[in-house]
Amino acid sequence: MTIPQNRRGISRAMSDGESKLTVLGHLHELRRRIIKSAIAVAIGVIICFFFYDWIFYILKRPAAGITFSAIEMTENISSIMLVCFAGGVILAMPVLVYHGIMFVAPALTPQEKKWVYIIIPWIFLMFLAGVAFGYFMLAPWTIWFLYNFGSNIAEMFPRISHYIGFLTKLLLLTGFVFEMPVISTFLARLGLLKPEWLSGKRPIFIILAFIMAAVITPPDPITQVLLAIPLILLYEMSIGLAKLVYPKKGEAVEELPLES
Repeated sequence: MTIPQNRRGISRAMSDGESKLTVLGHLHELRRRIIKSAIAVAIGVIICFFFYDWIFYILKRPAAGITFSAIEMTENISSIMLVCFAGGVILAMPVLVYHGIMFVAPALTPQEKKWVYIIIPWIFLMFLAGVAFGYFMLAPWTIWFLYNFGSNIAEMFPRISHYIGFLTKLLLLTGFVFEMPVISTFLARLGLLKPEWLSGKRPIFIILAFIMAAVITPPDPITQVLLAIPLILLYEMSIGLAKLVYPKKGEAVEELPLES
């Protein structure tokens, strides 16, 4: 009979329609969270704009005694906007992390969601710790080296836009690098990252740590070592935390299938 075939055709059509509705629903949810995240960043930018004099005072502290210059007519304005945008991202980081995780939260189990709520504040705190490390440890030495090396050749008056661009990149990158223990702990708790795998990759990561330090910092071996050593320590911390939270035998954890 043709009726069952028609029914199967209708059922298939309804399934395709539900799939399209599901995709549209995910896109709508993604757009909604992107808009909220953009609003949070915009609010942070506005707040930073009212305090940009104070922010610039703090950012110029590692370069004490250096006289900056502005060559282009719009250089001061562009530097202010860059600082305000970076500050807005930092202030909005909890909101950005929350919406990013909540977008994938429907695919998580209740136990996994509990760990999500636990790591959200730690993500923000570790990011601030990385920014503080870059500001107090890396920036002063790096700026001193770049300013004084070869100073007998010509007197240097760095452009304010170059200095701000360099410093904000350094601080943001060190902030993101300090997220490694938090992310590793979360993945290990879900059973997606084994401590043994991290331990086995230790020699490779030590090499990668110096490569990342060379990319983030200027071609200065001392600055690269100052960054590579904390990276290695963060990796060791990640291994220790992964061993601490990784599910023991017999502990019920829903593991997601991974392709080998």
